[in-house]
Amino acid sequence: MRQKIWLFWGLMALLPLPAAADTAYVTDNLRLGLYEAADTSGRPFRMLDSGQAMEILTRDRNYANVRLPDATEGWVKTAYLVDVKPAKLIVAELTAERDGLVAELEQTKQSFAAPAATIEALRNDAIQLNDQLAEAKVQIDALQAENQSIQGLKEQYRGSLPLNWVAAAILVCLISGILLGMWWVDRQNRMRHGGIRIY
Repeated sequence: MRQKIWLFWGLMALLPLPAAADTAYVTDNLRLGLYEAADTSGRPFRMLDSGQAMEILTRDRNYANVRLPDATEGWVKTAYLVDVKPAKLIVAELTAERDGLVAELEQTKQSFAAPAATIEALRNDAIQLNDQLAEAKVQIDALQAENQSIQGLKEQYRGSLPLNWVAAAILVCLISGILLGMWWVDRQNRMRHGGIRIY
């Protein structure tokens, strides 16, 4: 039994322990040598990076005679030439396009900053005017209610005279009555006494 346990632990010790794995990536940057000879013998006289554009003058299965934009001619291995742009070049173009769009967007934002401020000011003015209009409507409603109340009172007192007119008429009647009474008493006295006033 002890031998089996030792054997088990011995086998466990021989198993590889899981190692902490580091993350790595395959490089996207290829450097291709440009040679003077068609068989690419010797040392390259120039190194070309990924994404380098070139004109193919002749091509066979292994090698291609190429001309660079600066008119330099040489030979490269055909296996490393592709008809589509490599990812590095596409990413660089897209990054440049994105940077251009970001700059254009920033310029557009700046050009619209003043109109945006004007629009915001007009919006605030419109809010204030709406508030004033609402207050004016409340005042108009209150004045209309007061006007209706006054119209109701006017209808109620349509046939009546104002109190100051009535008071004035009573005062005039009172004074007239007193004066008329005094004249009447005086006349009666004079008639009794043969036209002579006796007081």
